[in-house]
Amino acid sequence: MTIRTRLIVMFSSIVVALLVLFSTFLYWEEELHRQTVFSNRLKHEGLTSAEALFGNEKLSPQLLKLLDKNQMTVLDKEEVVIFDKNKKILYESGTDYFDIPAERLDEVIKNDEIYWQVGQGEIFGFRYHVGTKELLIFSSAVDVYGLSKQRNLAIMLITGCLLTTLVVFLAGWFFAGRALQPINRIIKQLDTITASNMDLRLDEGNRTDEIAQLSLRFNQMLERLQEAFRLQKSFVAHASHELRTPLTAITGQIQVSLLANDSPEELKAMIQSVLEDVQQLNKLANGLLDIAGMDSNQTPLKHNLVNLTELLWGVRQELSEKKPEYEVLLLLEQEKDFMPELYAHEALLYTALINLIENGAKFSDNNTVSVKIECIENGARVTIHNSGKPIPENEILEIFEPFKRGSNSRNTPGHGVGLSLVKKIVELHQGQITVQSAENIGTTFTVILPYKAQTKI
Repeated sequence: MTIRTRLIVMFSSIVVALLVLFSTFLYWEEELHRQTVFSNRLKHEGLTSAEALFGNEKLSPQLLKLLDKNQMTVLDKEEVVIFDKNKKILYESGTDYFDIPAERLDEVIKNDEIYWQVGQGEIFGFRYHVGTKELLIFSSAVDVYGLSKQRNLAIMLITGCLLTTLVVFLAGWFFAGRALQPINRIIKQLDTITASNMDLRLDEGNRTDEIAQLSLRFNQMLERLQEAFRLQKSFVAHASHELRTPLTAITGQIQVSLLANDSPEELKAMIQSVLEDVQQLNKLANGLLDIAGMDSNQTPLKHNLVNLTELLWGVRQELSEKKPEYEVLLLLEQEKDFMPELYAHEALLYTALINLIENGAKFSDNNTVSVKIECIENGARVTIHNSGKPIPENEILEIFEPFKRGSNSRNTPGHGVGLSLVKKIVELHQGQITVQSAENIGTTFTVILPYKAQTKI
């Protein structure tokens, strides 16, 4: 069922329910009013007969019957029966008088007045005193005029409900269509947007109502999708380039060796060069796999208490073995209770720190990088500083994108994958990473990690 149909059904149902309730209430109130008026009329007829018989006039029953039959205001099938207090009939206006059960007489004695219906006939009984006489009077008749009015009222109410329902349905169909027209327009506009024309945007209208806000959110989503497509294309292009360069070098070196009659020393040098290229390819592939794994998997990982000092000493030890020319200076607070510990995924955090510190030493003028650890409220702060060539200000926000490298690193080997991996790891730990870089000062990476975070990859 479409939204338009649901809106019409719900709106029409509410209106019809209200109409039925109102019509029922109106009909019932009119019926109660008719019964009250007709009961008073019946009581008046009974009083008139009682006064004529037992009042000052003291008419004979035969004369009263004659007068009743010939009066202009007589009710349809009108009958009057009068009893004394001993339940004996004193007067009856017709030969076909209605049957009055004994319990009805008792009810009149007990309640003074009663009213009930028998078929279309209505009976009103009451107790009345004339002089010293106590009378039980019952008047009966058919309210032809009142019942006719009620039938006409019922027909009018039913007809009005049906016509109103039809009008409401047609009006609801029209206005629901008008109200949903902007959504249909959005659907048509979205159908025209494909991967080849992601620059198209939805009409945002007045930018104030709900439909305009929906269009605005769709446009924001399209911008994010367009940026994701751009990054994906850029990622594929850069990855292809980074993979092709070492593969081309490997292929060239092998082809030259096959054509040349190299000495064992030359072959060994060639194999060593090929090995370095293969290691670079392996490093690039591992970095890409790590990034892809963190992007695709959202499974919570177990994290344990990690001592940052011990972790950084491990990083320093590994770098001194791999790159003896790199010098890592660890700056630790000398306070007695200094214990920079936090809950984290140790392997991921180690990967992030070794990437940052290795980059710091690689781009430093003297291959020296300083690392400072500080305990802060609810976490720890790690500052990595080098004195190398600064990163241009307009490139700082881009260096965390895959394969993006600053212009200060053109002559330094690398693929532009490490910092992207570092940023993802820090964010997975609900931390923050910032960069500051200036001439004659160098570059500083600051990582803030919370004491405890829900790590997911």
